[in-house]
Amino acid sequence: MTRKSVVKHLSIVEILNKPILMDLFFEVEIVDRDDPKLEAGEEIAPELFTAIQQSWCSVIVFSRTYAFSSWCLEELAEIVKQHNNYGHKVFPIFYDVDPSDLRKQKEKVEEAFARHEERYKEDSEKIQRWRNALIQVAGIKGWHLNNRHESEFIIEIIKKISAKLCHPVTHSDLVGMTERLEDLYLKINIGENDVRIIGICGMGGIGKTTLARLAYNQMSHHFESKSFIADIREVSDKCGLVSLQKQLLSEIFHDECFEFFNVHEGNDIISHMLSRKKVLVVLDDVDNIQHLKCLVGRHDWFGLGSRIIVTTREEHLLRSWPVDDMYEPKTLNPKDALQLFSLKAFHSDTVPKGDFIELSYHVVKYAGGLPLALEILGCFLCGRDANQWRSAIERLKRDSNKEILDKLRISFDGPEEREKNIFLDIACFFNGKEKDFVMKVLDSCEFFPDIGIDVLIKKSLIKVDEHKYLWMHNLLQEMGRKIVREKCVDEPGKRCRL
Repeated sequence: MTRKSVVKHLSIVEILNKPILMDLFFEVEIVDRDDPKLEAGEEIAPELFTAIQQSWCSVIVFSRTYAFSSWCLEELAEIVKQHNNYGHKVFPIFYDVDPSDLRKQKEKVEEAFARHEERYKEDSEKIQRWRNALIQVAGIKGWHLNNRHESEFIIEIIKKISAKLCHPVTHSDLVGMTERLEDLYLKINIGENDVRIIGICGMGGIGKTTLARLAYNQMSHHFESKSFIADIREVSDKCGLVSLQKQLLSEIFHDECFEFFNVHEGNDIISHMLSRKKVLVVLDDVDNIQHLKCLVGRHDWFGLGSRIIVTTREEHLLRSWPVDDMYEPKTLNPKDALQLFSLKAFHSDTVPKGDFIELSYHVVKYAGGLPLALEILGCFLCGRDANQWRSAIERLKRDSNKEILDKLRISFDGPEEREKNIFLDIACFFNGKEKDFVMKVLDSCEFFPDIGIDVLIKKSLIKVDEHKYLWMHNLLQEMGRKIVREKCVDEPGKRCRL
């Protein structure tokens, strides 16, 4: 942690000495007007600007005399630049000063800028940059001392900032996520003192895990203990349910060792030890009712205020379990999709000018707003020239990206044979067709479409829109057609669907 301070109120220094505040630039200058450093005319060391640029966020302590320091204002301007250009986080603390005085730049602030204008007569642009930076940051919601006890004030700040710093969020994580998080938090309702189980359901690659991880990182400081169990489907197949139960208990109770050998013992231990504890638990990629029975059980397994988040492609699992509410993420809109793709392909929010603009639109259209596809294709195309992009796009028209289809195929491998046949028929012939018409055709083939189509809907493989038309994502359709093409490769005429 890099810091610069000229401090008269020594108790505020406690904030600076906490080891948890890493990846942070802490900017504090509480000085008297006649401080000799203000008139020294020294240039700010380049190391301070480097520290700001390399930090994830900045905490700025504003005092009544803050604006008298040219050092502080120059650093503040750099912080605002990083905030506007790169998403650098800013946390203002108003230490016995009203933010409106800073925004309106009156009283002490007005006096300070009068001095700066006299001192820097030849550099009015610098003064305006400082003014703009002060107005912008003073408008950000922060913490106010407001005659509170300083030690309590400091502890509150440390807890809130350290919770954010423990799990810094990357720019790509946040693309299209703000609205999703807001909708999810309404269902989680963290303020209620009850036990709540929330499901996040949707097709593969839609961003369920990313959303759950972001919510987990942002909310975890509200709970006594926490556990994020990832890839439950895969771990359960390889290691069994008992290993998942032990993982849950070990993450909640770090210093204890748990020895049991069957899920029934695990159920008893989980329900006994967590029933008085306020916990946050995320169960990621659940695809079997046994996962819920052995890890979630009943609401009374957990202490009041607990929240359990379950991500799954299987809507029916959530419907058949006592889940309190469910959230279904949507694909990204074209603007967010292009931004996410740009971050992966160009390490920038925007697409470079020239050929890449049109080529990027082709890729984004192909991905259909699916975050998984945008990330995979963006990483694949990153660093390649325009001719290589054209070649890759042409190849996608004939042969879709294997990594994307393999991820999506997990959903196809689950249903029974009849449901698989219905899915392949829709992919080859009926995507975008009227549901009643498709039902009649499938019924004549004895595919029992009433239950079969419902199963595919609940597995997030197809949807029925408001006009009663069947619809599947274009990448799921491509996956289905690829499965058909893989059969009888040498004799296409013998394929099950021509």
